[in-house]
Amino acid sequence: MDDRLPEYLKQGETARLFPVLATTSKEGRTTSIVLACLSFVGEFGSEVLSSLGVRMGKRAKIQTYTEVVFKDQNPNMKDRPDGLIVVSTGNKEWRALVEAKVGNSDLDADQIERYRVIAKDNGIDCLITISNQFATNPSSHPLDEVRKSRSKIPVYHWSWMHILTVADLLINRDDINDHDQLQILNELRRFLTHESAGVKGFDRMPPEWSDLNKLIGSGGTVATKSKEAVAVLEAWHQETRDLSLILTRMTEARVTERLPRKHQGDPAQRLKDEMSSLRDSKQLQCSLEIPDAAAPVDIVADIARRTIDVGMTLKAPIDRKSTKARVNWLLRQIRTDQIEDLHVRLMWPGASPDTQFTVAALRENPAVCEEGKNQLTPHSFHIFTSKALAGRFAQQVNFITDLETVVPSFYRDIGSMLAAWKPSAPKIKADKLTADDVSTESISDDAEDFEG
Repeated sequence: MDDRLPEYLKQGETARLFPVLATTSKEGRTTSIVLACLSFVGEFGSEVLSSLGVRMGKRAKIQTYTEVVFKDQNPNMKDRPDGLIVVSTGNKEWRALVEAKVGNSDLDADQIERYRVIAKDNGIDCLITISNQFATNPSSHPLDEVRKSRSKIPVYHWSWMHILTVADLLINRDDINDHDQLQILNELRRFLTHESAGVKGFDRMPPEWSDLNKLIGSGGTVATKSKEAVAVLEAWHQETRDLSLILTRMTEARVTERLPRKHQGDPAQRLKDEMSSLRDSKQLQCSLEIPDAAAPVDIVADIARRTIDVGMTLKAPIDRKSTKARVNWLLRQIRTDQIEDLHVRLMWPGASPDTQFTVAALRENPAVCEEGKNQLTPHSFHIFTSKALAGRFAQQVNFITDLETVVPSFYRDIGSMLAAWKPSAPKIKADKLTADDVSTESISDDAEDFEG
């Protein structure tokens, strides 16, 4: 290990796997260990940094430092960033400052702006923040003030759970080639899951959650600029990101939120549109993409009904001509007997309204869904579970606990068993079994015999 500091640093230390710090310095210890693992475990460093668009070729080298002070730093600026990441490729360097918070400590927008000034003055490419706050993607910072800043220094964000999930995924998928590096990464995983590291998932809605439930439950209208609704939506975005990480660890596949293109790089527009949807529908909605699943998993928290609905929408098989045959195609894929609260919504062509039945009713008599739909066949099915939470729905902790139970349970028992319909491969026709049957001479004969 090269312990020499870069020439532009006045103060700092190479990030250590075993930092010698005061027992009260939980934040510094956790940051040092994670940054050291970025340097020591090649696949881990490459995977984590790839989320920022940093390409790690074979010649690339990652060096990390903690508690850095720059030689050209304004002497009146007493701030000392928690870390520095340097990626060297030949004569080129990509550098990022790191600011980290652990436990219940939240990021400070004013401090981040001061670090942006340090980055600008010293030619640093960007700033990375790490905390227990969640972001849909690294470019969508959890702090609104940071997103609205006019500074040209980009600020990216990782949650600690994102870092833990990357480590867990690499280990479970056997993606670490070197045995010693594998052991180091496993020790990181063990460390981050211990309460002393200060790492945690999203575990409760804000106090405004109860207020919003009371308002909607009493028939009230959500104001256009409701601060309570904004707080709830921001918390919902934190939870849906955490939920995608939970499913990633459970499936060992990268689960992501499915967002419209206009929302992917514009959190403000997403918040505005979802505020309008919340006012109209009284619902919180989310869609998760699971690799190779038959369809996205759609999640609806219905505040008026106090229910959590989790489901998937599949296109009906068009090679089945009757409604009953199409329904039976779906029912054969439901292999669990745990069908309480499980429903199928049938979508019909034209202006014909949707119809809905329990899976139990359809199993008993699939033909029941044909009543009143003469000459029509459904083009899609939405299969979903609907869990009524009653009073637990409005509780800050129990709502999250139940949501993180219902969603994985649906995907485990139902969603992962579903297969999307696709047309069969075309068959060679009985009168065209050889190449001679479709030669120019044969086609010419067909043309001569053609009678229209």
